[in-house]
Amino acid sequence: MSFSQSRGFENAARRITALADGFLNCKCAGEGSLPLPHSRSIATSCRAVLLPRFGGPEALVLRDNVEVPDLKPNEVLVRARAVSINPLDTRMRSGYGRSIFEPLLPLILGRDISGEVAAVGASVRSLTVGQEVFGALHPTAVRGTYTDYAILSEDELTQKPESITHEEASVIPFAALTAWRALKSTARISEGQRVLVIGGGGAVGFAAIQLAVANGCQVVTTCGSQSIDRALAAGAEQAVDYTTEDIELAIKGKFDAVLDTIGGPETERIGISFLKRGGHYMTLQGEAASLADRYGLAVGLPAATAMLLKKQFQYRYSHGIEYFWTYMRADSEGLVQIRRLSEAGRLHIPVDKTFPITQVREAHEAKERKQIPGKVVLELD
Repeated sequence: MSFSQSRGFENAARRITALADGFLNCKCAGEGSLPLPHSRSIATSCRAVLLPRFGGPEALVLRDNVEVPDLKPNEVLVRARAVSINPLDTRMRSGYGRSIFEPLLPLILGRDISGEVAAVGASVRSLTVGQEVFGALHPTAVRGTYTDYAILSEDELTQKPESITHEEASVIPFAALTAWRALKSTARISEGQRVLVIGGGGAVGFAAIQLAVANGCQVVTTCGSQSIDRALAAGAEQAVDYTTEDIELAIKGKFDAVLDTIGGPETERIGISFLKRGGHYMTLQGEAASLADRYGLAVGLPAATAMLLKKQFQYRYSHGIEYFWTYMRADSEGLVQIRRLSEAGRLHIPVDKTFPITQVREAHEAKERKQIPGKVVLELD
């Protein structure tokens, strides 16, 4: 299947995910618009890392002359300079989301990107050819960013912060937008509130600490010993080493919002116990994709909806709090604010190691074996 053919399936996948996301967050999912004309991009083929089957790092294949689809009016062709590896990439490679993605193979993995605008669709107004940009694709993208030329919609991109490199920029958008959606779009945090970040050592958790601090919140986090100093330097008032301390004894007081990036039953119990009445608990570990993989879309998504609604009712009645499964979504306003914070030196995510795109298998293997705890970047020359 070519990527131009798979674009129709990708749109269907996006609609399925939007529908599930709308149900799982008690919102209405909108219908798609009528098809719009396409425009020819300047590149017709390029290098890309394909995933023709699910499996280990060996399943990734670097190919030349992979088709570059025509641009839709709202789309931007980006010449990639650096892309980061997210946990979602390694999970998808191993088969996570199989119920949605298996009919769409081969996939191109990758969500984050930093590079230059190579071409724009007819209706794009905020970006021009030659501008340095960074951004992130939605989680259901079939043609990702592990490629010389990636395609993103206009609202998934903004100008790259001038003060940082492409490698540094490429690790920010997906993690920061995930944290932004939880804290700003869902919990609507404001100055003076208390925020607890469970798992502040990972990219999403670390971004959440910085976003909450930038919004004038008092932040407490849990993390491993190697992340304590970094969390405190980012503005957390307290960083608890979960490997050596009893979290429930070490942390005092109640919180307006809890972001749980770990998402197990125990962290959920602890997080909810720390919330004030009217507070928001948000976990990254929703059950929609896993249940759909286990039982199929027709059974899995309704089962996930029922599970979420049950928990929301249960916790609202027993604790007086709001419960959410949270996911990254494109947010042009959020991405602009993230860029401004990065420019000001108030939001950064460290890069632990870079690999050339030709060593993508080695990069995935290193992440899978936890040889590199932090962010890994693939460079495209």
